[in-house]
Amino acid sequence: MSITELIEAAAHEPVTSTADGCLKCNVCNTVCPVSRVTDLFPGPKYVGPQAQRFRLAPGSPPQAGSVMPVLSPDHTVDLCSGCGFCTNACPAGVRIAEMNSRARAQMRADRRPHLRDWLLGQPDLLGRVGVPLAPLANAALRNRAARWVGETLVGVHRHAPLPTFSRRSFRTRWSRSRGRRLRAPGSADPERSVVYFHGCAANYYEPEVAEAAISVLERNGLEVIVPQQVCCGLPLISNGLYAQARARARHNLTTLATFARAGFRIVGTSTSCTHTLKAEYREMLDLDDEDARAVSGATWDICELLLDLHERDRLDTRFGRSDRHLPYHPPCQLRSHGIGLPALDLLALVPGLDAVDLDLDCCGVAGTYGLKREKYDIAMAVGQPLFRKLRESGADEAACDSETCRWHIAKATGIRVRHPVQILAAAYVAYAAAEAEAAGAPSDG
Repeated sequence: MSITELIEAAAHEPVTSTADGCLKCNVCNTVCPVSRVTDLFPGPKYVGPQAQRFRLAPGSPPQAGSVMPVLSPDHTVDLCSGCGFCTNACPAGVRIAEMNSRARAQMRADRRPHLRDWLLGQPDLLGRVGVPLAPLANAALRNRAARWVGETLVGVHRHAPLPTFSRRSFRTRWSRSRGRRLRAPGSADPERSVVYFHGCAANYYEPEVAEAAISVLERNGLEVIVPQQVCCGLPLISNGLYAQARARARHNLTTLATFARAGFRIVGTSTSCTHTLKAEYREMLDLDDEDARAVSGATWDICELLLDLHERDRLDTRFGRSDRHLPYHPPCQLRSHGIGLPALDLLALVPGLDAVDLDLDCCGVAGTYGLKREKYDIAMAVGQPLFRKLRESGADEAACDSETCRWHIAKATGIRVRHPVQILAAAYVAYAAAEAEAAGAPSDG
């Protein structure tokens, strides 16, 4: 077997069985942002591979994807934020964060789901209710008394960075302004088209991100197809609700696999959604079939795709000048892609723009983790070095690829945070404005 084949086999080894590879080197503990700020969490090594060995016992119910039966895990595994730094740092390839997620799911399976965890796992449901009622819903989100009631009765912290609902969803804007509908794979050229997976954030909260992405893609000669889709399921996975997550995954795979097999690229603006399509369906939900493999191989983060276009001399680099300093925070899920920092490379193409990696690990929110009453203070403590460095930068705007990180950082610092593709879209507009101004200016002669 070749080295490539060995690596591929290790990547698809059942997550729980990788515990045997643990070297007890403690590298995972040194990079863990949660154990760094609280003694309540003993560290990824202890709740991950070390605890996994004690969970194995004859006669206990089997865990999906595991070659061994598993006992209910210790409750401290629930303090793992799932940031993935431990998995990325492990020299032995132990899937620590994924192992912890499975243990959390087993713990959830042993009891009825908490209402709070179930609600946080339903962003599509919340969006469908919240968008039509946006003025009322957003007023409630800003109301201190309502937030206190939400913390007391539901368990969502009163200061948690909850986003505001858009008055119209992206899909509504898309269909009304362009009159576009779902296209069949055979009606478009996969070389000149991409399939856009917008996710819940861009659909219900930040349609401007989706619109910026589409404008950039179209600027580079790509037709954008927006298929029917539901939440990727990651919020459900993060809250241990795997059965419901599988239902979402199956729905998306049924649609997306048809395009993937026809040669279309699937592109997303949420690093969490694209990583879920690339890896989580197969690794966490055990959906390792032909559809899942096809979708995994066809999925790109938008900055990953744009950088690929640039490397093949197919990216329009006519950006307007932007003389300013722009701090950039790469989110944890982006690091799990293993694709480097494509956004930083793209932002470097904008004349005058000084985009700089803040070079700090986690903002702390970790999706829905930092929204919870019992974890909010941990999330804030994890993010403090990042917040402090961002404030000290003196910048009035920052960039980040993940929606929940953007909301968390903006709430904690008061600084505007945008998706890198929005910066690129604005740079294209600035170039067009400069060209128009130059064309209309009187000549020197």
